Amino acid sequence: MKCLIAEDDFVSRELLHAYLKNHADCHMACDGLQAVEMFVDALDADEPYDLICMDIMMPGLSGRDAMKEIRQIEAEHGIGGLDGVKIIMTTALDDSKDIFGSFREGCEAYVVKPIHKAKLVAEIEKLGLLNPSL
Repeated sequence: MKCLIAEDDFVSRELLHAYLKNHADCHMACDGLQAVEMFVDALDADEPYDLICMDIMMPGLSGRDAMKEIRQIEAEHGIGGLDGVKIIMTTALDDSKDIFGSFREGCEAYVVKPIHKAKLVAEIEKLGLLNPSL
């Protein structure tokens, strides 16, 4: 599995990497703009990401705006539905407006910080990217 961790906070980025490094080839972006650029580069190289863990609140381009751009790029490439990258929003925002808005805009899962490894891995398993036995 190839994973992009898009998180502006260094500690959160490193924590997610520590949780996922045994399950995925992890790449890291510091903001939404860099995440979109890395997504495009991987798509152009025919080595797309399977999973993106995307923080909502990032400088420049927010996680939700980055997700919208990624979904638009997928549509332009004829990628849709279950064939798209799986996006898990990782955020401190725990209100229904942000949760429902994120799902409407195309995420598959929403994990509230502080993130616990078991919860994150369980969400990835639900998406079919990991076997429950791992």
